Amino acid sequence: MHVPFSVVPNANEENASALSQVQHRAVSELLRVSPVADDLARRFQEAGFGLALVGGSVRDALLGRLGNDLDFTTDARPEDVLKIVRPWADSVWEVGIAFGTVGSQKDGYQIEVTTYRSEAYDRTSRKPEVSYGDSIEDDLVRRDFTVNAMAVALPQKEFVDPHGGLKDLAERVLRTPGTPEASFSDDPLRMLRAARFAAQLDFEVAPDVVTAMTEMAARIGIVSAERVRDELNKLLLSQHPRKGLGLLVDTGLAEHVLPELPALRLESDEHHRHKDVYEHSLTVLEQAIGLEEDGPDLVLRLAALLHDIGKPRTRRFEKDGRVSFHHHEVVGAKMTKKRMTELKYSNDLVKDVSKLVELHLRFHGYGDGEWTDSAVRRYVRDAGPLLERLHKLTRSDCTTRNKRKANALSRTYDGLEERIALLQEQEELDSIRPDLDGNEIMRILDVGPGPVIGKAYGFLLELRLEHGPMERDAAVAALKEWWARQD
Repeated sequence: MHVPFSVVPNANEENASALSQVQHRAVSELLRVSPVADDLARRFQEAGFGLALVGGSVRDALLGRLGNDLDFTTDARPEDVLKIVRPWADSVWEVGIAFGTVGSQKDGYQIEVTTYRSEAYDRTSRKPEVSYGDSIEDDLVRRDFTVNAMAVALPQKEFVDPHGGLKDLAERVLRTPGTPEASFSDDPLRMLRAARFAAQLDFEVAPDVVTAMTEMAARIGIVSAERVRDELNKLLLSQHPRKGLGLLVDTGLAEHVLPELPALRLESDEHHRHKDVYEHSLTVLEQAIGLEEDGPDLVLRLAALLHDIGKPRTRRFEKDGRVSFHHHEVVGAKMTKKRMTELKYSNDLVKDVSKLVELHLRFHGYGDGEWTDSAVRRYVRDAGPLLERLHKLTRSDCTTRNKRKANALSRTYDGLEERIALLQEQEELDSIRPDLDGNEIMRILDVGPGPVIGKAYGFLLELRLEHGPMERDAAVAALKEWWARQD
């Protein structure tokens, strides 16, 4: 359906008002990007090709949230796109050209122009096969969801919506242009994208789409770990990650991409002596998000979601009727490292998240707030640059409904942070090191480089952590005394 953009297609009285508001937002957004979009469209037109703003860009324009990333589609083949874009853009890149996409930058806008295409997997492929199409309608029917299957043909600004995406956008629902089974068979990653968009846009997923996701969940196994990871990241960094994660668990998709999450749904014992670990973990994630100060923090969110994944493996029913999860933080850290490595996360990210999982119980190991200076130093030393995130994770991990208990834990942690701040002023806790460096140790002991220097350094570091800064003479005396005890 091609209509002037000022017309509301397929609107009944019930949703006409909502559609009208959506359209007004879109007109405003399109006027903002018109100088760049229209200029580019005229160049395609002069070369004998069509150009349309498409997909997420149209959806976001309709939602009033169009950014500076603009997606276009065209009947021009990639080599023709390059000929048109190169003399016009500030810069051009061809990273996605094998998939029919040419990227460029112009006046601060990140622009991608993709040739009409379709993608499909065979039963053993991990990469889509790309074939080019000849019409925008054929291109749109291959899109993942109707709200992403709309276009605005330029420069005439004709609205193209053959699958009722505008209506679904107004109703905040995710449907597929064709049958969900055909869509997910073409690209199984779309099942994860349904969960991601539900989380990002706070949309509901149509029942038939949920059914197909459930029946076809195992199909996600042919998608590469990198693509799965990227979708999970976008979901986690959204405004409503609980919604998307819940959909992954309920449809069985999580069993194939993050099986540790549904495994948290432990059956409560008959006396309900432990809380629902799955719901607890989602609540901790939400509480951690509430403590973010500089935008979404993937490290913190992953740690919050995964902090208790060691509990199923460590659950024990004790003789006195209690339920224990001894050392679940250690087991959980190993599980986190394994899962994140399989999902191809960077080594640094794996290290940081697994470290936070390992440390998340450390605060509770020091009792009711009777922290020695030595304990505070070790806490700071072990957390290192993750200390602020550890503060947020530890505070988020309190989900008790007992206000007295929650307030007591909060006060205790307030006290710990005050102690840390005080010691940091006195001792530069952020860079704790022995009072003698390696060169001084070699000179005092009159030995060369070797394993013994590392042992001496470790001994002095332990002294520093236990007793704080030492005068040089005292440190030298302690080192000589230690050396005299060595065999």
